Amino acid sequence: METSKKVKQQKKKVLLMGKSGAGKSSMRSIIFSNHVAKDVRRLGATIDVDKKRVKFLGNLLLDIWDCGGQDAFTESYLTSQKSYVFGDVGVLIYVFDVESSDFTDSARGNSDRDLQTYSSIISALDEYSPNARIFTLVHKMDLVANEYRNEVIRNKTAAITARSGRFARTIGTYATSIWDETLYRAWGSIVNSLIPNLDVVEEGLKDLQRVTEAEEVVLFEQNTFLTVTRVSSEVGDENPTGDRYERLSNIIKTFKNSLSSYTESNSSHQFDSFTIKTGIFNLIINRLTYNTYVLVVFPPGEAELQCARLNILTAKDEFARIESVAEAADDDFRNLRGR
Repeated sequence: METSKKVKQQKKKVLLMGKSGAGKSSMRSIIFSNHVAKDVRRLGATIDVDKKRVKFLGNLLLDIWDCGGQDAFTESYLTSQKSYVFGDVGVLIYVFDVESSDFTDSARGNSDRDLQTYSSIISALDEYSPNARIFTLVHKMDLVANEYRNEVIRNKTAAITARSGRFARTIGTYATSIWDETLYRAWGSIVNSLIPNLDVVEEGLKDLQRVTEAEEVVLFEQNTFLTVTRVSSEVGDENPTGDRYERLSNIIKTFKNSLSSYTESNSSHQFDSFTIKTGIFNLIINRLTYNTYVLVVFPPGEAELQCARLNILTAKDEFARIESVAEAADDDFRNLRGR
């Protein structure tokens, strides 16, 4: 496989905002810090802005600003810290608590303070980062009865879109919960939208899919196990389980965390390869680069398995070149934090 395009390093500032108690820090800890849902209850409220840099796919660096949602902090963000907080933003992720009593229709005499705050933040973002992407998460959906969830998310989405100004046409809204795969679906979509030169990565996966005759090839980020991208054959396209990638993210990350508790090893270096052999298919999850794992589903048979392993080994060099600029950013981050 040959890649002619040079991948440039990308740094993206990501604002994580929302009312205090909406679940912002909990979801960030699950996705990026290997916490499990039952443990995040011990997390305290975020004070002011908690900054964290996450290296994603080597050449994409996410500067995540987890902004405390208490009223005093929000007022500060919108006044004295306005240009500092809202300048140079690549993505705003705004989290709404689905059970908040302040997310309602003011025309009916109820409080809509959550939406008023969101609208003010959208205005500030439009002023200082007009090219930013916006994603809104209606969180804690596990607290809503199944039969009402579609109606609730439909109504919430309409209200949010109405307050999103000129961003309304491009905003993405997701229903999420820390207790199921919806969190991985939302964050996977968010991060996927930020990955530069994604076409280069996908071309490499298509080559691997072709030589292994795979039904599906899925690329995961090694720490979060969010789905980076995937390719599939016509047979793979017929798979009726639409949320299988998010389920896999959740299952594999849980598996990694379990290994950590038994081996007492660093959670980012858990396993190199995992294989399932059946009479219907073979499946390999293999370390592809320092930053990624690849999942390949392909026809059964020992010869097919060995050939797939060889092709994955060959592909490692190519994908390593795609990530070749990864390490150059460490000093930049130290300078950023020192500002």
